[in-house]
Amino acid sequence: MFTFQKNKNFYLAIGSTVLFILYIVFFLRDISSCFFIEDGHRSLGLSFYYTKEMVQNFFEIRNQEQLVCYNEFLIFWDIIFAVIYTLMYSLWIALLLKKIILLIIPFLAMIFDWAENYSEILMLEMYLKADFISESVIMIGSGINSAKWIFFYLTYLLILMGIVLKIKNYFKKK
Repeated sequence: MFTFQKNKNFYLAIGSTVLFILYIVFFLRDISSCFFIEDGHRSLGLSFYYTKEMVQNFFEIRNQEQLVCYNEFLIFWDIIFAVIYTLMYSLWIALLLKKIILLIIPFLAMIFDWAENYSEILMLEMYLKADFISESVIMIGSGINSAKWIFFYLTYLLILMGIVLKIKNYFKKK
C-alpha cells in the first residue's frame, strides 16, 4: 500500500495508457470497420486539414449504411475516445512535468476534437439531405481539425520534454 501511494501517479498514468490501448483494440478498430474503405481515408479527422474535394470524395465512396455508421461513430465512440486520451495525456503531463496549468493543452485538443466531430456531422447531414456541402462549413471544420492537431503536437512535445527532463535529472543525481 505504501508503495502504491508513493507511485500512484505513475500507476494511474500506466493504467490510463492500458485503457487507451484496450479501447483502440477492442472498440475503435471494430466499430470503425463499418465505414472503412480499403483505398480511402479512414476518417476525415486523421488528416491535418481537408478540402471540399476530400470531404466530397470521403462521402461519395461510402454507401448510406457506412455514412450512418460514421455518423454514429462521431457522435458516440469518438467522444469517449477523446475523454480517454485526454485523461491519459493529462496524467503523463502531470507526472512528468508537475505543472497543472499545462493540462489545458490536452484538454483543448479534446475540445477541438469534439468541435471537429460536430462540424463533420453537419457536413454529413448536408450531404445526405441535399448532396451538397457548404464550403464555409468545410473551411471551419478543417480549421478546427488543424487546431486539434496543433494541440496534439504540443501535447506530444510536452510529454517528450517531460521524459527528457526526467532522464536529465536522473543522470544529474548520479
